[in-house]
Amino acid sequence: MTIIFVHGVPDTSALWVPLIQSPQFTEDNYLTPDLPGFGSPWPSGFQPTKDGYAAWIIDFIEDATSKNGGPVDLVGHDWGALLVLRAASLRPGLVRSWTAIDAVIQPGYVWHKTAKRWQTPIVGEALMALSSPKLLRKGLIQAGVPKDLAATEASHWNALMKKSILSLYRSAKTAAYEWAADLDKLPEKGLVIFGENDPFISADIARQFATDRDVPIHVEPDTGHWVLAEVPDRVATLISEHVA
Repeated sequence: MTIIFVHGVPDTSALWVPLIQSPQFTEDNYLTPDLPGFGSPWPSGFQPTKDGYAAWIIDFIEDATSKNGGPVDLVGHDWGALLVLRAASLRPGLVRSWTAIDAVIQPGYVWHKTAKRWQTPIVGEALMALSSPKLLRKGLIQAGVPKDLAATEASHWNALMKKSILSLYRSAKTAAYEWAADLDKLPEKGLVIFGENDPFISADIARQFATDRDVPIHVEPDTGHWVLAEVPDRVATLISEHVA
């Protein structure tokens, strides 16, 4: 059994370090890839769109199963959660279980303010030009990310990540509707974890998703979008119990 952890935006695989190092996390066979453009370069021919990233994740899962056997357990946060749900919908035979943290595919979801700016030509480029590793680090800390982790994540904030984000978000304006059509193919063994005060997507949206899919949901009180970094021991316990 292999667990594949998929990070989101604007993170890298470093996001999972507090959870994996938690004494409550008892698994030892896991992979934490960096998405292309997020701590790693774009592969030859790669297109940084929602479908390009979904295809990349599926290729990664196929490679992992060929080496280690399968099916796998998928865990994703933010955009990583959306990609996990997409991959599991398209290739359910490769997936034993899935966990979506602080993002779900749900029709009716309205993109948050920053996402809308990134999706707008010129405005998105201007916003990226004004951003910096220092500002990102400050914002992550304010959102509850530990200082050391925030510094590590901010160190990867560069032109390639900015370009990747703009392309990804502009390809995904209607992703909630386009990808929702395949959700009925999701493997049954699912779990949703959310921070109660997530400012980017309401926990009510997550609750509706969990009700529609008949899967358990855990909403952690007094936490935000980076719940897995804010209370890593708690999230580690939930994931370990889920995949056991």
